[in-house]
Amino acid sequence: MPVQRVLTYAFLALLLLIQYPLWLGKGGWLRVWDLDRQVEGQKKTTEGLKRRNAGMEAEVRDLKNGVGAVEERARFELGMVKEDEIFFQVLDASAPTPTIGVVPSSLAAASAGAKVSAVPAGR
Repeated sequence: MPVQRVLTYAFLALLLLIQYPLWLGKGGWLRVWDLDRQVEGQKKTTEGLKRRNAGMEAEVRDLKNGVGAVEERARFELGMVKEDEIFFQVLDASAPTPTIGVVPSSLAAASAGAKVSAVPAGR
């Protein structure tokens, strides 16, 4: 029986030698699994960037073709109001009071980061 036992151990050793490249070799399962995980991460990143690019493309298209986006930016970023509108400034009670100098009220509200609302004077 010792010959049979030697053959069994020899076959087990061969089996292990064959398995080594499959699991740990250059193109082994562990490497494939790692690369697959990297590809999935890159796909998620790419999808996020595609969504961001689509939003930017829509904004650029709107800025080129429509005046609504330009008007919205002028109102919120520059504090501009239309003619015959009344400007209201709502301050947050917990926010520190801004120092007011010789600045028109519409610009002071926009720079203070307060909520700004403008409505036509007829209302």
